[in-house]
Amino acid sequence: MGLFDKVFGGEKGTSEKKENKVPWNPLTEISQLDELEKLSEGKTVAIFKHSTTCGISRMVLKNFEADYEQQLNDSVDLYFLDLKAHRDISNGIADKFSVRHESPQMVVLKNREVVHHSSHQAISADKLKELA
Repeated sequence: MGLFDKVFGGEKGTSEKKENKVPWNPLTEISQLDELEKLSEGKTVAIFKHSTTCGISRMVLKNFEADYEQQLNDSVDLYFLDLKAHRDISNGIADKFSVRHESPQMVVLKNREVVHHSSHQAISADKLKELA
């Protein structure tokens, strides 16, 4: 079950539902930002910033999860940030990586630097695959 369905409940009345296995890691502590920066030296790190009260953010998350390909699991670590619960971390991302806050937003790190960031409908699993 994808994160969207865990947070908002699955679709009712669907007999054949594709099981999506996006390996989200929760981003819940500001101290994780230093860890993610270091991790990006050897692996692509992507942070998905999501607002649980925004319909557009919900749609973008659902589309990303539907398009995500399992092959990326070995080359990308995905982190999920709930903006409502952890706005301080979003502010920390903006400060540490010099990326203006948007929601929804994906920030991609490689070798301790932001190599891509996008928001709203520009967030794409295909773009992440290019960067991996």
